[in-house]
Amino acid sequence: MKGTVILSHGLESGPHATKVSALAAVAEALGWASVRPDYRDLDATRDPRMIAARTARALEAAPAEGRVVFGGSSMGALVSGFASLERRCEALFLMALPVGIPKYPVAFEAARVPTTLVHGWHDELCPVDAAIAFARSRGDTLHLVDDDHRLTAHVDYCAEAFRRLLLVLET
Repeated sequence: MKGTVILSHGLESGPHATKVSALAAVAEALGWASVRPDYRDLDATRDPRMIAARTARALEAAPAEGRVVFGGSSMGALVSGFASLERRCEALFLMALPVGIPKYPVAFEAARVPTTLVHGWHDELCPVDAAIAFARSRGDTLHLVDDDHRLTAHVDYCAEAFRRLLLVLET
């Protein structure tokens, strides 16, 4: 195995959600192990303070040694960024990233590693301008697509962007 990909689902989703499942298939085809933590018990509370517990669960899913890539959608993207600050990782893949969460006192940050974002122009939950500003401030790769928060029409596009990110790590 080349390493482990930790894929975190969104708030109203689960570990077998369409996007993280598509990313897992890409990772496994390229020789990476994939782990999809289940956060549904934490999400049921709808309490923003559960972000720290979600992050802890993502970190628990990561192996103690070896290469790791964190990726996720929406709340899973946020958690991936926070996890990257506590566990060395090779890259980040962030879909529909919420750069800030109301009533959550911690500002979003992420490790300075190769990072790819995919965001919908019509994201009704996470303002596209915030994603653009975040990516611009770090020089990250940003794909803006004609879609909403769920990126339903761009699952294959996301999977291909993720494949390209993993291939870059091989060079």
